[in-house]
Amino acid sequence: MAALNRFLRLQPLSSSLSSLRCFTALASEARLGFPDSLSHQRPLRRPNHANRNVQWIFLGCPGVGKGTYASRLSQLLGVPHIATGDLVRAELKSSSPLADQLKEIVNQGKLVSDEIIINLLSKHLEECEAKGESGFILDGFPRTIRQAEILEGVTEIDLVVNLKLREDVLIEKCLARRTCSQCGGNFNVASIDIKPENGKPGILMAPLLPPPQCASKLTVRSDDTEEVVKERLRIYNEVSQPVEGFYGSRGLLVDFDLPGGIPESWPKLLEALNLDDHEVKQSAAA
Repeated sequence: MAALNRFLRLQPLSSSLSSLRCFTALASEARLGFPDSLSHQRPLRRPNHANRNVQWIFLGCPGVGKGTYASRLSQLLGVPHIATGDLVRAELKSSSPLADQLKEIVNQGKLVSDEIIINLLSKHLEECEAKGESGFILDGFPRTIRQAEILEGVTEIDLVVNLKLREDVLIEKCLARRTCSQCGGNFNVASIDIKPENGKPGILMAPLLPPPQCASKLTVRSDDTEEVVKERLRIYNEVSQPVEGFYGSRGLLVDFDLPGGIPESWPKLLEALNLDDHEVKQSAAA
C-alpha cells in the first residue's frame, strides 16, 4: 500500500488551521455554501514537513463502526480522534443559536451543511492545537465531494479507510445503539449471527452490553428510528458514497469489509493497515 508510506509527510496543524479559517470565512460570506470556484482552485501552498503524525480519514455508512475503530487507532497511534458527529452532538447540548437549527436537521436524518461542519471542525482543531496535539483521524468528514475538495486544499491526507458492512446488519446495529445517561458510555444490544450462504461469509457480532451500574440508565438517540436510519443510508449512498471514488482515484482508499464484531475485525484491520500494537508502540518509543 503506497499510501501507508506517507506516514511522515504532513504540514503542521497550525498551518492547516489558518487555511481552514480562511475557508470558513469565505463560507460565512457566501452563507449558502462555498463558491464553486473553490472546487477548482488551490490558493494555498502546502509545504511538506517531516515532523508530524498521521492524518487519516475513516469513511463508511452511518452505524458501520467508524467511531469505534477510529478511536482505537487514535489511541494506538497517539493522534486525536475527531468525530464530526460528536462535534454536532456536543453543539446540540449547548445553548448556542446553532443548537436549535442543528436539532431540526439531525432529527430529520439530513446532512449538516458544509459551512456548519467546517466551523465546528475549525473550532475543535484550534482546541487540539492549544493542547499541543498534531495529526488526526477524521471520522464522519468529509461527507461530500465539496468537503473533500476543501479539505484537500488545506491539508494533506495520508490514508482513507473505508469500512463496509451489509445494509441489513447496519440497520440492526443502529437500532440497537444505547448510551448511558450517567457516564456517557456507548453500548449496543444487538446480537447478530448470520450464517454463510451462497458463497457469502457469515457475520458474527456479539452485543456490547453495559455494566450493571449502567443497565437501568440506557437511552436511545432520538434519530435512531428505522425511518431515520434508512433515510441516512439513502443520503449516504447518494451524496457521500462518491467520496470513496474521490479518494480511490488518488490512490488513498483502503476498503475493509468487517468480518464481525471487534474481536474478529480489529486484528484483521491492523493487518490490512500493516500495523500491530507492538510495532506502533516500539516506533513511538524510538
